[in-house]
Amino acid sequence: MSTTRRSMSGNYAIAYAVKMADVDVIAAYPITPQTTIVEKLSEYVANGELDADYINVESEHSAMSACVGASLTGARVFTATSSQGLAFMHEVLFMASALRTPMVMANVNRALSAPLNIWNDHSDAMAERDSGWIQLWASSAQDALDLTIMAFKIGESERLPVMVNLDGFILSHTYEPIDLPNAEEVRKYIPSRPLTNRLSPKTAFSIGVVGPPEYYYEMKYQAVDAIEKSRSKIKDVYAEYEKIFGRGYRDVESYGIEDAEIALVTMGAMTGSARIVSEEMRAAGVKAGVISIRTFRPFPSEELLDLASGLKGIGIMDRATTPGGPSNPLFTDIASCLYGSSRVPLQGFVAGLGGRDITLDDFRMMFRETDRASKEGRGRSPIYVGLRE
Repeated sequence: MSTTRRSMSGNYAIAYAVKMADVDVIAAYPITPQTTIVEKLSEYVANGELDADYINVESEHSAMSACVGASLTGARVFTATSSQGLAFMHEVLFMASALRTPMVMANVNRALSAPLNIWNDHSDAMAERDSGWIQLWASSAQDALDLTIMAFKIGESERLPVMVNLDGFILSHTYEPIDLPNAEEVRKYIPSRPLTNRLSPKTAFSIGVVGPPEYYYEMKYQAVDAIEKSRSKIKDVYAEYEKIFGRGYRDVESYGIEDAEIALVTMGAMTGSARIVSEEMRAAGVKAGVISIRTFRPFPSEELLDLASGLKGIGIMDRATTPGGPSNPLFTDIASCLYGSSRVPLQGFVAGLGGRDITLDDFRMMFRETDRASKEGRGRSPIYVGLRE
């Protein structure tokens, strides 16, 4: 496999991946911090590097609606958004998954208002975790490029929409060296060909029909069944990508977990800092590891159960909250996953809301509290890391 190394931001890495995927339709509305993705794509279209229809819409709701319509005609479709833009798409996200439209969307994670905030946390994606979309999470700009390419393969194979999440500014605007695969090899991997056209006058499909009680339940279950069945395909795509392009991905990435007694669960860019501190903890005699969730939907329950089996304590780091809920989004998912199968103590943490820095000292505290929970045999109520009194 031939590659070219180039310094590139996470946003530009995604735009480059979309160009290599040779998409047919892009519909998008600008919003910080994703705007430079669609700006770069509009540049590719304008200068002839990408032969695609670029639709300038009046809102994110319209962007997602245009993407659904384009996908139903058999086009390869892409969009991107963040925060309030994703929230504005909320109604149509459920339609996209239930209508089985295999589009790809980059969501550059940003805090939801109010107060108005343009910085990073995970509240936008967590608010849409039940919308029926496959969710993949990047921890580097390289991940963002690779996952975007794989997202087209996954979505078109399973006829489901795929959301690629990357942390706003932390990944979206930070430059790092990226290995760019050869464009021709990418197009062989995901050949651009017409998908099933379900809006052709030559066929007899009905789209968006009314589902009365006699039919809605079964129709809705089809979307549930589809995302469950996508698990094996996602694994196959990860394995095939590694074979062709040399970079391996897993639903759950683990570091130092083989002999670990405690572990901290993360998603996204904060994984790197967690790994640094886990190595410090090991040097101090604490067998610490890190578990990073790559595939958030469908949730990797079996993989987490396997990793938890040898642990004495697990810390779970959320960058979002669930006001009024029993706990926060990632913690709740993991607690549900382990319930009845593992008695390992869980300690929840909330950190980095609205772009608040999560320092190495914060990670040290989280590992210490997870170690404490492992020794006491129970966790405490969620700890709000770095919250000022």
